[in-house]
Amino acid sequence: MTVDDALAELAGLGDAYKAGEMAAYHKAERPYFGIANPVIYDCCARWREALSLEGRIQLASDLWDSNVHEARVAAAKLLVQARINPDDAAWQLIASWVPTFDAWAIADHACGAGSRRLVADPTRLDEVEGWTTSDHLWTKRAALVMTLPWTKQKHPKPEELAARERILGWAATYVTDPNWFIQKSVSWWLRDLGRRDPDRVWAFLDAHGDAMKPFARKDASRKLPPR
Repeated sequence: MTVDDALAELAGLGDAYKAGEMAAYHKAERPYFGIANPVIYDCCARWREALSLEGRIQLASDLWDSNVHEARVAAAKLLVQARINPDDAAWQLIASWVPTFDAWAIADHACGAGSRRLVADPTRLDEVEGWTTSDHLWTKRAALVMTLPWTKQKHPKPEELAARERILGWAATYVTDPNWFIQKSVSWWLRDLGRRDPDRVWAFLDAHGDAMKPFARKDASRKLPPR
């Protein structure tokens, strides 16, 4: 399986009308084939079975470099796996994509792959912390989107609680950033955490909510139980 094979297969599944709709919706200047995500996922499942880990990482890299929307989705999906051993090359590839993010959909797919690698090795949070002060919007946003697994632990261990507090510290520095996507990343993190630890989210909002945009504060609190 080469990148040319993969691109040819994806192109053959495309729909020109849908491609135009997708280009208008995503507003990012790149080629679109017009393929629904589940169809891309089916392709990736077959490719994953046919390739070694090294082959998957190479194909993911080449697909990303093609700059085709569906190919970048596929690149991320090829690396969405809880257990990859060794996974340093996969993490390094995903991290190398972050500065090239330019739209939320592809960024979210890549963050989904990256989040597995962070859970596998939480020491990588040291690298992610550097993203929080980036001037690049999508890099800054990725620090919260990629760390969403720390909102979901039902019975967090002490080290997981410590990581959660660390990330909430990052979020606290974001609340004065007026950009809609940054504000939304904070509210997303808080809303997900609120399902597990509503008291901690209320405490965050008490401390920082006045600095948040009204829509973000409302989004963060809309599923919280009343106090």
